[in-house]
Amino acid sequence: MKTSTTFSILFWLKQSQASNGKAPLYARITVNGKRAEISLKRKITITYWCPLKSQMRGTKEESRQINNYLDQVSSEIYQSKNELTAEGKFITAQTIKARYLKEDQQNFTINDIIEYHNDDMLQKLKKGTQKNYYTTQGYIADFLFTKFKVTNMYLKQLDYNFILKFETYLKKYTPKDHHKKMGNNTVMKHIERFRKMITLAYKLEWIERDPFINFEAKFDKVEREWSSSVLS
Repeated sequence: MKTSTTFSILFWLKQSQASNGKAPLYARITVNGKRAEISLKRKITITYWCPLKSQMRGTKEESRQINNYLDQVSSEIYQSKNELTAEGKFITAQTIKARYLKEDQQNFTINDIIEYHNDDMLQKLKKGTQKNYYTTQGYIADFLFTKFKVTNMYLKQLDYNFILKFETYLKKYTPKDHHKKMGNNTVMKHIERFRKMITLAYKLEWIERDPFINFEAKFDKVEREWSSSVLS
């Protein structure tokens, strides 16, 4: 169980995108070794930049303005972290970035809840269960790319239809190492693990509604009908 959080801010130039002697300025937030980067929408003369101090060299007006701006950004990022802490929210590089950009709560993604789960919940699970979650997460990633041609999706976009499509994808999926499709029990295990991650996001108030409510009601009805047929 984690008892402390490491946190740092670094300002740097993305010199791979340099042109005419200037490079875009970025802020990098790091929490427990995980990073999130923010474009600061500024281009800086590379020769004036001091990477050791993460600020502009000299006393020219441009240097003073940029350094003052960096102080402001740093202060706002710290404020974002403090707000999340005060609200009892989970602290990650992505959640701090989202709060700083005023995009949090309504714009968490599937990958965000997977990262949260892997950082926090998986440490409390047995290795076999961890492996099963990694497998389910792999199917989620493949489903997103196969069905929607994306690598991520906002949690607020998930609905009953999304879950039905994921169920159909799993039932039709043919593993690459053999030709036998998944049985219904295996499909339900993957959906159950996905449901637990989404329920976690709901409890964290990352989404306003649980998209699995109607899906669970459907399977409760199927189970009742099956039980009735057995008893009759």
